[in-house]
Amino acid sequence: MNVTTVKEFILLGLSGHPKLETTLFVLILWMYLVILLGNGVLITATIYDSHLHTPMYFFLGNLSFLDICYTTSSVPLILVSFLIPRKSISFASCAIQMSLSFAMGATECILLSMMAFDRYVAICNPLRYPVIMNKTVYVSMAVCSWTAGAVDSIIQTSLAVQLPFCGANVIDHFVCEILAVLKLACGDITINVLTMTGSNLIFLVFPLISISISYVFILATILKIPSAEGKRKAFSTCSAHLTVVIIFYGTIFFMYAKPKAKDSVNADKEDITDKLISLFYGVVTPMLNPIIYSLRNKDVKAAVKNILGQKCFPEKM
Repeated sequence: MNVTTVKEFILLGLSGHPKLETTLFVLILWMYLVILLGNGVLITATIYDSHLHTPMYFFLGNLSFLDICYTTSSVPLILVSFLIPRKSISFASCAIQMSLSFAMGATECILLSMMAFDRYVAICNPLRYPVIMNKTVYVSMAVCSWTAGAVDSIIQTSLAVQLPFCGANVIDHFVCEILAVLKLACGDITINVLTMTGSNLIFLVFPLISISISYVFILATILKIPSAEGKRKAFSTCSAHLTVVIIFYGTIFFMYAKPKAKDSVNADKEDITDKLISLFYGVVTPMLNPIIYSLRNKDVKAAVKNILGQKCFPEKM
């Protein structure tokens, strides 16, 4: 058969809505700068403030670095696509971008479950916390999170790039999202679907179950505390992480669990809505993480004050 091997992809994005692209360029650029500043300050605080040299803040520093890497793997490409009429990307660049985004997403799922376990030990076994969560243990937990995400990304990406792409090369997305890329393959994607299903179980479902179990024990322990002040202090140590988890998983389930429109008119509107939700999911959560941890944690707030100065965080906060 005479086939033409695809050497580049066209990112469709919102090509049919140029005015919306201009507005989104300004908004996404502003949010990206906030992500770099907010997470950069948090990383600096966890490194240089000796009061934050604990497992919880070590994981927080990893989460902030991960958010910077995740957004940097896709946002610059999105911003450039808003400015140029032909939104093309080479096959190799597409594979690299897809691999990085997949690795960061998988790593974050595991890292959030590790942070939940850390809060479980801190609240349910406070006397044994320094022994259980020693430096060797929490560093190993973080390394395992990054390694697992990288291995999963290599597997998924290598299986995807081995598929034959011999015709259609228009990706109906802002970036090289793996599901959108698989739709363009002209070969059998059964293996890809099976491995993606297994990956979703390992990196989405199992961590969520682990987080849920951890917070069931945490809640049970907090309810046993006799004083209201003690309950408030115990819950405040994990409220920021719980908020991040709810936003992270809530957005994922909203994106993929809502019903699809059947008629073409509503389907087109829904397609634009889905793209916007996907776009903001990639930048809103990383932008909110440092804000949530800074506002809901006294230690982080004090460390950030020392870095940014008293003018940014007045004493009444």
